Amino acid sequence: MNEITAFNPTGAEIQAPDTMPHSVEAEQQLLGAILTNNDIYDKVASVINSQHFYDPVHARIYEVAAARIAKNALASPVTLKAFLEDDEGLKELGGPAYLVRLAGAAVSSFAVRDYAQMIYDLAIRRDLIRLGRDISDRAAKVDVASEPKEQIVEAEQALYKLAEQGQSESGFQSFLKAVTEAVNVANTAYQREGDLAGISTGLMDLDKKLGGLHKSDLLILAGRPSMGKTSLATNIAFNVAKAYKRGLMSDGSEGAVQGGVVGFYSLEMSAEQLAGRILAEAAEISSHKIRQGDMTEEEFRRFVEAAKSLEACPLYIDDTPALPIAQLAARARRLKRTHGLDLLIIDYLQLVRGTGRSEGRVNEVSEITMGMKAIAKELNIPVIALSQLSRQVESRDDKRPQLSDLRESGSIEQDADCVMFVYRGEYYKEREKPGEDDLAAMETWIQDMERLHGKAEVIIGKQRHGPIGTVELAFEAQFTRFGNLAKQWQNNDGDAY
Repeated sequence: MNEITAFNPTGAEIQAPDTMPHSVEAEQQLLGAILTNNDIYDKVASVINSQHFYDPVHARIYEVAAARIAKNALASPVTLKAFLEDDEGLKELGGPAYLVRLAGAAVSSFAVRDYAQMIYDLAIRRDLIRLGRDISDRAAKVDVASEPKEQIVEAEQALYKLAEQGQSESGFQSFLKAVTEAVNVANTAYQREGDLAGISTGLMDLDKKLGGLHKSDLLILAGRPSMGKTSLATNIAFNVAKAYKRGLMSDGSEGAVQGGVVGFYSLEMSAEQLAGRILAEAAEISSHKIRQGDMTEEEFRRFVEAAKSLEACPLYIDDTPALPIAQLAARARRLKRTHGLDLLIIDYLQLVRGTGRSEGRVNEVSEITMGMKAIAKELNIPVIALSQLSRQVESRDDKRPQLSDLRESGSIEQDADCVMFVYRGEYYKEREKPGEDDLAAMETWIQDMERLHGKAEVIIGKQRHGPIGTVELAFEAQFTRFGNLAKQWQNNDGDAY
């Protein structure tokens, strides 16, 4: 038996036996039950495999039995004898007679699931002990090639990888179960008077086009600089967090029945700057005034009141720059476990780092977008990732973006469930102002500016589950706020801000 060395406070060396957590009895009962009734294997196969057994002989017995059952062949003490007769470990336990003893001592099948779970839990404990020792050994070994920060990231990844193991609900599911879930989603939309199946963005026309933000979807929000990508993302984040209400879900579990908990990766702006934008929107005070501190007493009072009202908003911001995709996923998992998570926003895609193993920027972006889609599916939440557009937009007469304008567009377009572009015609028209001496051109320009003023377009270039098209929104530049655009046929007290 291996021994580990421990130290007491006095400095004297103590020899402690290496006793890893295990239960030989639980392993014997489980194997005996399988050898007695092969149908039991299907109940436990989703929980454990041969690697979870502590005793290597038990692991080999389970492996051979599983291989036999997978071929629709009988796995019993008699049939397994031929495969394990020469096994040295089994000989030490009494040879093939040990298989007969296992089957004879088996209890009724109702307890096998509990035994399987117990074997799995003890295996995870052993893995945790090994992982802890590995972390300790690597930290003790001072190596130039292995920085402490890298060791922390690797340790965190290993821990989360361990946490994700043994999820018995993964793998194939029956069509009946899939249909039932699809009916539940449709029922949720119907209960909301046919409005939405997903989370509301707070922008009515956008919700109608998208049907809300759907779980496990990756949505790309792209645009040229100064179009308002970050503003739209913060508006959606604020609207979702502000509407958050917790209650009983249709499946009986507790969760967000309205709105949701939002995680915001701000890789470009600091958390303070992002909070300033959200406060400017909520308090209806120019973000420029807030930065300069140029506020009247009444505006400052409104600013403080808005800050107090937002204290309880479940909006969590991470402004760590240049995060690798693996760490981004790990932090999202941690947030879901500690506070819950219903929507994740990443600002922006090109600032996320890959693992460093991909050759070329296109392959790295492909790895990043695949990672983001994996996060959406694993955590069962919508993920909105902002993206930059290439400069070729600027060289066209019609500046409205299209799918081919996405930087490294192939992988982004392929992995995304929905691709949206933010476009403000006012921004471009403002830069086309004619000279003062050309009165006719100036008059046309003024008319165009009046028509475009305070308006923005969200162009849906791809939507896997719905129509493409354009959604018009109101845009208030001074508050960096997008809102519902009042239509001509609506009343003054319509749906605009």
